Amino acid sequence: MARSNDEIAELFQEYADLISITGGDAFRVRVYEKAARSIGGHHADVSTLDVKGLTEIPNVGRSTAEKIVEYLRSGQVSAIEELRARIPAGVRRLTAIPTLGPKKALTLYEELGISSVDELTDAIHEERLRDLKGFGPKTEENILHGIGLLKSAGDRVRLDTAMDLAEDIVAELSRVTGCRRCAYAGSLRRLRETIGDIDILVAAKRSAPFMRAFTELPYVTEVIAHGETKTSVRTGNGLAVDLRVVPPDSWGAGLLYFTGAKAHNIRIRDMAVRQGLKLSEYGLFDVESGEKIVSATEEDVYARLGLPWIPPTLREDRGEIEAGLRDELPDLITETDIRGDLHTHTDLTDGLAPLEEMAAAAAERGYAYYAITDHGPNLYMQQMTDERMLAQRARVRELDGALRARGGRRGMRLLHGAELNIDPDGDVDWPEEFLAGFDLCVASVHSHFNQGREALTRRLVRACENPYVNIIGHPTTRLIGRRPGIDADLDEVFAACARTGTALEINAHPDRLDLSDEHILRAGRHGVRFAVDTDAHSVLHLANLRYGVGTAQRGWLTKGDVINTWPETRLRRFLRKGRPG
Repeated sequence: MARSNDEIAELFQEYADLISITGGDAFRVRVYEKAARSIGGHHADVSTLDVKGLTEIPNVGRSTAEKIVEYLRSGQVSAIEELRARIPAGVRRLTAIPTLGPKKALTLYEELGISSVDELTDAIHEERLRDLKGFGPKTEENILHGIGLLKSAGDRVRLDTAMDLAEDIVAELSRVTGCRRCAYAGSLRRLRETIGDIDILVAAKRSAPFMRAFTELPYVTEVIAHGETKTSVRTGNGLAVDLRVVPPDSWGAGLLYFTGAKAHNIRIRDMAVRQGLKLSEYGLFDVESGEKIVSATEEDVYARLGLPWIPPTLREDRGEIEAGLRDELPDLITETDIRGDLHTHTDLTDGLAPLEEMAAAAAERGYAYYAITDHGPNLYMQQMTDERMLAQRARVRELDGALRARGGRRGMRLLHGAELNIDPDGDVDWPEEFLAGFDLCVASVHSHFNQGREALTRRLVRACENPYVNIIGHPTTRLIGRRPGIDADLDEVFAACARTGTALEINAHPDRLDLSDEHILRAGRHGVRFAVDTDAHSVLHLANLRYGVGTAQRGWLTKGDVINTWPETRLRRFLRKGRPG
């Protein structure tokens, strides 16, 4: 289940939005935004801390800590409830639209009486927004795009939110007497970037104890349907969860049946029909005799149909069946193949933990190398200077020596890098003589997202052509469900990356998963190399690697395609790129 930290982080982000909507002090808005980020990334569960312990979290002062304690004790914060009461519910609903800020939402309500997404859509089509200050055709276009994003997301949630819930349910049901096997299936097992509902599968002789335990879970708020083989519930965060119980000897067939995308399953069932067979969650049966042929494992079912086992992340009907028939399925990258993380942050800029803590956590993960890449000076709010960056480099070199001495030949190497800002014209933060001192550079777009297509394309291509840029970070800049990707000619960018020896990042943060699986497939056809990175801003974020690897698998990548699976010597050769000397 979601930690108290995540719940309280969302609460304080809402508080910051409410302060902004009501015209409150911008400084207070930033205070609560920073507190939300710090609480969400803190390693300890805040529900276990008192006021003193809470104030030890970066950006959490005594007033904020007292509000956390109040919420944990009573389920609400009086100051937040007061602001909620001052703002019409319709305005709060409008703030859920990506690209529409809280102040604009309040203006729409006060000037035009708009308090719903449908009313806003009608007003845009009737061009009623254009008389308002700060609204014009481009704003209307952006808002409509945001409404489209909101509606397409529907009741879907981020991958990590669904994963936390599913893993908790699996753990609880696995403890029920009689459980032979228990796992999640469906789109979650395929590691799609958003999840509409969760499928849980149990193998057991008796279903009743599992159905009862399932409906009695503390976060279940509604029982939608209750049956002998299937029960459906809804949880407090609005997610629908289906539990199915199959006999132990049907485990493989059930897992296969409830994992694949609809198109993949149709293809598999068609293959069965052509062989005089019928596939269900209980097994593969002979149509004429009704005899069960195979059912115990997925491998058995696929093999009987003439296929090798197909990894869940490929089961989308995007060529995996044809590749299987030709015995050409890729040997997909796994999390254990990753030798290091090449994009991470510390509290020198917008991270939450000091360099020493981040490096220690990376070493505990068994990495061979690990890169610190704090922001450059052109991202002004981070207040980076040459002196601060050089001081960090000296400390990185010192820590690198200590880690090598402690671990010998197997000691983790610490690399010093930077996340550079790609300016509107494609330039990056420092001149080449300063960039030459870094072990690697990640370059990312952080502003001017609405440039024209040609300008955005040229901007990214110029960054690729910089001999000191090794990786393009979160290449499309998207935030899932909140901000669309930039409008650039990505095929031209992919070709530039392949030509210049610049890797494209697969950013593992569940907010981003950027590049997406579909873009990875396109980029791979250009011969691009990739880096699966966490962009970690706290120790906890390092664990997001699993989502980046899952996205890489969905893009059909092998370990050879990903530079941070390579040995250090090969990686360093790649990082030299086209640098002089």
